[in-house]
Amino acid sequence: MIKMTAHGAVCGKVNKMAEKTIMLGNEAIARGVYEAGAKVSSAYPGTPSTEISEYLSKYDEVYTEWAPNEKVAAEVAIGASIAGVRSLCCMKHVGLNVAADPLYTFSYTGVGGGSVFVVADDPGLASSQNEQDTRMIARAAHVPVLEPSDSGEAKEFVKYAFELSEKYDTPVILRTTTKLAHSQSAVELCDRVEVADKPYERNMKKYVMMPASAIGRHLYVEDREKRLSYDAKALLVNRIERGSSKLGFITSGVAYQYVKEACPEASVLKLGLVNPLCPELIKDFVGSVEEVYIFEELEPLIEEQVRALGLKVHGKECFTVQGEYSANMLRKVIYGKDEAVFDKQDAPARPPILCPGCPHRSVFSVLNKLKIHASGDIGCYTLGAVAPLSVIDTTICMGASISALHGMEKARGKEYVKNWVAVIGDSTFLHTGINSLVNMVYNKSTATVMILDNRTTGMTGHQDHAATGKTLKGEDTYAIDFKTVCEAIGVPRVIEVNAFDTAELERVIKESVASDTLTVIITKSPCVLLKGQKFPEVCRVDADKCKKCGACLKIGCPAMSKNSDGTVRIDETMCNGCGLCMTRCKFDAIKKEVR
Repeated sequence: MIKMTAHGAVCGKVNKMAEKTIMLGNEAIARGVYEAGAKVSSAYPGTPSTEISEYLSKYDEVYTEWAPNEKVAAEVAIGASIAGVRSLCCMKHVGLNVAADPLYTFSYTGVGGGSVFVVADDPGLASSQNEQDTRMIARAAHVPVLEPSDSGEAKEFVKYAFELSEKYDTPVILRTTTKLAHSQSAVELCDRVEVADKPYERNMKKYVMMPASAIGRHLYVEDREKRLSYDAKALLVNRIERGSSKLGFITSGVAYQYVKEACPEASVLKLGLVNPLCPELIKDFVGSVEEVYIFEELEPLIEEQVRALGLKVHGKECFTVQGEYSANMLRKVIYGKDEAVFDKQDAPARPPILCPGCPHRSVFSVLNKLKIHASGDIGCYTLGAVAPLSVIDTTICMGASISALHGMEKARGKEYVKNWVAVIGDSTFLHTGINSLVNMVYNKSTATVMILDNRTTGMTGHQDHAATGKTLKGEDTYAIDFKTVCEAIGVPRVIEVNAFDTAELERVIKESVASDTLTVIITKSPCVLLKGQKFPEVCRVDADKCKKCGACLKIGCPAMSKNSDGTVRIDETMCNGCGLCMTRCKFDAIKKEVR
């Protein structure tokens, strides 16, 4: 059993060789999974959750994998749990939307071995398309949620989550945020606890969720939540820190750290279990403090339930539902002034941009030249929306580029989509793009889809996937061939082309969008940041030949800029020698040379 330590965390047997260290929140979560005796982990990379699986893959005792999407990852974890072992599934908040289908049913079936879903929310939209709150989905699914406030708690809460999972026969969500995932704090290392596999017994009423079984399990779920809510008052992850009787806070997660920094004298009800809540615990706390603020990032989930109890508290009327919170925000509300330790400095804007030599830039430069709109997807290629490339018109969710383009055709006809293409990356195509392409084949689409195959999951930090030939642990495996897949599902016309062969790419795109045949164009060129890449050549400008026309600058390569006299220069430390700029120069002023 794990136990509560003096500083409020829970821990098992301490490793005497290395008692404490500093860890990122994601690294600490991985350590907690290892220490808890888990055996299976499946995930899809998504910032800010990605590094959990990468750190976890270093522990040979835990089988770790990249799944093609979060739904598959969840189902793998569920299967492992039913088989009797502790399992993990990791994703970012929008990934939980994809995994929601199995999660809702898993809440009904309950677990065999303990099962934990780590879901990372992104307040402030550092790398996401929305600011959804995982706690809202968890509440709807009747799934308990633990929320740690630092790396030490992150590790221990994972272990506690596995215990709660098995005790209450439920999956448990560990909710993190960007700030927690990517900040560091002290972690106490413990030994791994080897947990015996649970024996499997066939139980149709528990695991076969046809209506007759689900009716009974729904009753079980409601009773389980009532029991957990009642027990929450005594759970070690919830605690009251007594201070001032005049000022108090109900808070959780990273927001707790801001409360302790800005208002160290206040009384605090720190909730480690944020779903379900314990009404008795909350009533006792609110009744003991004159003025109580609920300080929670994103949605007013705690606040609404506290107000429903008839308790008078302050909440979102004082604090925003948008973005990350801070100690300064709290100081401003409580004390009426911003007591920032550091003055805010004006800094030049640094908008995200495609890397020098990125194959996506080559594709987008051709689309821009042809004045073709692109239905976009999630990944580095969203950067094609901004000037000077300006070709991505839509970004919705993973796989939506293809489905949206199909919808456009059915709404407006074949002629309409002859000025459009769908662009999607290799990992994203495997995630949910395949399903969308199947729909296009089945429902007789004539549009053009472009799979931008850069041989990696780029924006999340170069993770492997089912088409790279490597597993999460770096082992060789079968690499899916996109051309073969597209042909197998019935795409009548599939063309492969080098992303940097702009002349051929232009010809293929013009021919494809003009035709009445569904076409998939696969542009093949690896991400320039992949390990092992060598760039023996560099592009150089002959200033005497440069006509100062700026045509080469229209591709938006960050390695290129203007001299004071209007001629173009190339920063050789950034240039990868892709030669895209050369294709735009009509005066032969740019040449490739050996470095």
